[in-house]
Amino acid sequence: MSEKSVPAAEGSPATDGLDVRIAQELVERARKEGVSLAGPGGLLSQITKTVLEAALNAEMDEHLGYPKGDPTVGEDGNHRNGRSQKTVHTDVGSVRIDVPRDRNSEFEPVMVPKHSRRVEGFDESIISLYAKGLTTGEIQKHLSEIYEVEVSRELISKITDRVVDEMNEWQSRPLERVYPVVLIDAIFVKIRDGRVVNRPVYVAVGVTLAGERDVLGLWVGTGGEGAKHWAGVLGELRNRGVADVMIVCCDGLKGLPEAINDTWPLADVQQCVVHLVRASLKYTSRRYWSRITTELRAIYTAPTVEAAESLFDEFAAEWEPKYPAMIAVWRNSWAQFTPILKLPAPIRKLVYTTNAVESLNARFRHATRRRGHFPNEQAALKVLYLVIRNPLKNRPNITGKISGWKDILNTLALFYGERITEG
Repeated sequence: MSEKSVPAAEGSPATDGLDVRIAQELVERARKEGVSLAGPGGLLSQITKTVLEAALNAEMDEHLGYPKGDPTVGEDGNHRNGRSQKTVHTDVGSVRIDVPRDRNSEFEPVMVPKHSRRVEGFDESIISLYAKGLTTGEIQKHLSEIYEVEVSRELISKITDRVVDEMNEWQSRPLERVYPVVLIDAIFVKIRDGRVVNRPVYVAVGVTLAGERDVLGLWVGTGGEGAKHWAGVLGELRNRGVADVMIVCCDGLKGLPEAINDTWPLADVQQCVVHLVRASLKYTSRRYWSRITTELRAIYTAPTVEAAESLFDEFAAEWEPKYPAMIAVWRNSWAQFTPILKLPAPIRKLVYTTNAVESLNARFRHATRRRGHFPNEQAALKVLYLVIRNPLKNRPNITGKISGWKDILNTLALFYGERITEG
């Protein structure tokens, strides 16, 4: 191949420059012709029509074995037989195109399949809008106002339902053998089950040995879960390949600590410190919040368990007469709180809070807030799965690499030994 015929690498300055020139030419042409660039009837719609029709004609050439205008006719006598018109929905709006036909009616186009009214990419646009929290009615209105595309709510539901099989496959996929850290938290959503009730949806996020955060699964509960329920959830993770976890950080959910140690006997169960602090403030006057959080910070950042116990005794002596419920929160959670105090500082920062999960829960809440309630569990899980599946651009997301992971991994290896190094 000659030097001139070698294509530029994707993302290279040459292709980037070409993209810019094409964009500039499109804008200039739209300006000269007095048409809009985007929207119905815009220049992009015209170009999309041209590209689709060119692709369909190329497919017909391949199907017949000779190009348009060639007098050659196939052995079966098949040849072009005019064209038919159809309107397809694309990412730039509705486009009316001419579809070539053959005499034997054997032509099966790939670019725009028979009976299809949507070009690839249109369904993903609907799924993306659904993941961002828009209801089927709002998506229908958006497509009508922006693209002048009339799509029924039933069709939108069918399109989004196509991710259910994908979601089920994701929920049962094999997992890593070892996770240094697993974070478990919950969000409440309204689900109709005879009547509309608040149901918890539990999310588990694992940190791999490579320092990548990954959502391991979603489970809908009833709100009255105990050790038996959690044994089933954690047993599912074990059956999907998770043989060992160093630290599980959770919110002190009933029965969960016992189920964790039954599933992974060597795991350290750590209650989320931020949840403890929030629970403490729930029982106190706002005027004391600054003092209380400062004193609690000294406790949960103490260098040793003994130092933390001494500081807590002082804290309890000061506040228990006024706020006994706050002190009870810490006393009842002390066994699940103290594991963090034996961990080195780099690991403490990783596990003292489930904030990583809570940032995901914030996106969950945004996506579910508009809906009021879901008709069933699957509908709720579908929306939450799509939130995970469609990360936001240029925004913090639950999945991704943890900053400074190599230093953390070295500390984990020193602390947990062969469980990390042979993982």
